[in-house]
Amino acid sequence: MKLGKSITITLLAVFGLGLGLSLAQAPVTNGSAEARSWQTAPKHSAGIAPDPAQLAGVALVQVYAAPTYGWRGVFAVHPWIIYKRAGETAYTRYDVVGWRAPDVVQRNYAIPDGLWFGASPSLLVEHRGEGVEAMIAAIEAAIDSYPHASEYRSYPGPNSNTFLAHIGREVPALKLDLPANAIGKDYRPLTSPLGISPTGAGIQASLLGLFGISLGLQEGVEFNLLGLNFGLDLNRPALRLPFLGRLGWDDARATGSMAEAGPPRPSPGPAMAVAQEER
Repeated sequence: MKLGKSITITLLAVFGLGLGLSLAQAPVTNGSAEARSWQTAPKHSAGIAPDPAQLAGVALVQVYAAPTYGWRGVFAVHPWIIYKRAGETAYTRYDVVGWRAPDVVQRNYAIPDGLWFGASPSLLVEHRGEGVEAMIAAIEAAIDSYPHASEYRSYPGPNSNTFLAHIGREVPALKLDLPANAIGKDYRPLTSPLGISPTGAGIQASLLGLFGISLGLQEGVEFNLLGLNFGLDLNRPALRLPFLGRLGWDDARATGSMAEAGPPRPSPGPAMAVAQEER
């Protein structure tokens, strides 16, 4: 009985910490109708993606995640992937958009690094230069093989996070570690409860994305309880928390020569600092 009580108190503390920090970081609006409207929410560039014209000779892949629209942004994020091959001067973007059902997989639905209905994105992964052409080919194959291309369910999935998790599993070289608040990343059908984790380098057991555990060098150990994830990342020390996603060292990954590729574009909107680590 004491053990059960201790576990309950610990879980409540973890969930409370994640929710409190997420609420503290939530953007404050003036309460006007315009501020609440998805139709008028800003979608301009966040100024994170480098100018593709300046990178004409460089292959590049980036993955972003931004809080979902409205009150859901306190709980979860919406991710997407962009890429360009060497010789191209424009990015291709892919994400899953639920209201476009039954064709939920969308190509170039929005600006490559645009705000997601007013929410600023964070850069999760970046790869440039050598080996990226082959990675892009593998990413496109993963997009084509996504098994839920005509279905969408915001909770517990399949959704936009399920889509990026599928790409991560199929392309381990991407080294994609989706945050703990990427609800839907652990969605697995009842016919396939065991398999590779979304990083492509760990193992996972999950029942419909509602109960499960993931274990690997990139994600550390992460538990899933009713779609709310929590755990510990030892690769880049941090707590993996529901609602918030991550508390600790930044886990953004970047490969390739930043100097050769050139600087990012200046942001037309408010400046946003994005930590990157050369890996």
